[in-house]
Amino acid sequence: MFTSQTSSFQDSIDVEERDDFDSEEIAGYSQKIQLNCYYTIYLYQGTRSEASGENVAWNQRRADSTTSQDDFSLTLIDSSLPSEAEPELRTYISRRLSKGALLGGMGNIATVELSIPEQAVGCYCCLLEQERSPEQPDADGNGYVICFMGGSEKGLNLYPLLELDKYVQGLHSSLQTPELQNLETEVRPYLSRWYEESVMHIYRVVQLVQSNISFLLHAALSHTLVELNNSDERTKADVSRFIKAASLQGLSQQDTTTASLCTAISEDTHCDLVIDCSISPPTLSNAVSNRFCDDWSQAFLNAAERCNPFLLRQILENFKLKAIQDMNSLKRFVRQAEMSHYALFRCFLFLQGCGNGDVLLQNARAEHSDLPEACSIIAVLEEFLKDQSQAQA
Repeated sequence: MFTSQTSSFQDSIDVEERDDFDSEEIAGYSQKIQLNCYYTIYLYQGTRSEASGENVAWNQRRADSTTSQDDFSLTLIDSSLPSEAEPELRTYISRRLSKGALLGGMGNIATVELSIPEQAVGCYCCLLEQERSPEQPDADGNGYVICFMGGSEKGLNLYPLLELDKYVQGLHSSLQTPELQNLETEVRPYLSRWYEESVMHIYRVVQLVQSNISFLLHAALSHTLVELNNSDERTKADVSRFIKAASLQGLSQQDTTTASLCTAISEDTHCDLVIDCSISPPTLSNAVSNRFCDDWSQAFLNAAERCNPFLLRQILENFKLKAIQDMNSLKRFVRQAEMSHYALFRCFLFLQGCGNGDVLLQNARAEHSDLPEACSIIAVLEEFLKDQSQAQA
């Protein structure tokens, strides 16, 4: 069991060979970042809704950019797609709307084939409905359909839909009238930044700390607080999102894992990881890492050199998954060690081999705090690892 678990590390880290990203997709990224991303926004109107004279005139001016169905119309407001590709996207969105596949405020991701260099791209699509007036609560609603396109469907699916939904919701206050007089000043700039804000933050963090990324990974696993000094707000937000994305929250089989880690940290004496951004590259204080995080850091650096933010996200997900698998393996070993000294020895060998023993034992100690036999086994393992570390030093 120990051999199969430790040998799977290279399979986990070599995501280039996995089905998540095939070689053709990776080869499509040059050494310079290619922002092959697009956006489109449409006005969605129910045909039975009453429209003002201004709305009618505005729609007439856009007659060539409107697709009508029996119960709704879809009118182009703005798009960064090539002119030949936009009607193809509009036809696709119309079909989705006809089938009732777009629910208000809840986006979804699919693959669309358009007349663009990428041909097939991942497309996030969301319908933002306007509030209905109290006078006409049963009237067909109006709203906006917003589409973001970039990478592949598998690539976009690596980003939680809630993150993209939240970004779209940030535009809601700017979409008050169908004329959109603030198109140039607010709406278009906001839509144009979707890729930078929603996809590129992991890439920016790796570029910021470079080889020190292992310390951020360890901080995320161990729930160590990260403090940034002399940094702008965007960098602070990027690092915060990276730590949240790299943490184990939501991946554990038990809901108590995250809380247990936080409890374990609070019971010990730990210092915040401090990053000083006054110089480049930034300096780190109270930095702690381990062999597990050091090994994975090279995969992050390699993906950053490829300028592939989607590959970076895939590596991050694999990193978390491997940590969760090792945690579950340790739990099984601890249960077995309660009945077998040989299982205790195998548990020690596993902790030696995985390189993440400090984090795993920290979590296990918190989760088994009410089980005396398990706590005694964990204490023995901690003492073994401590002695080994001192001997190596």
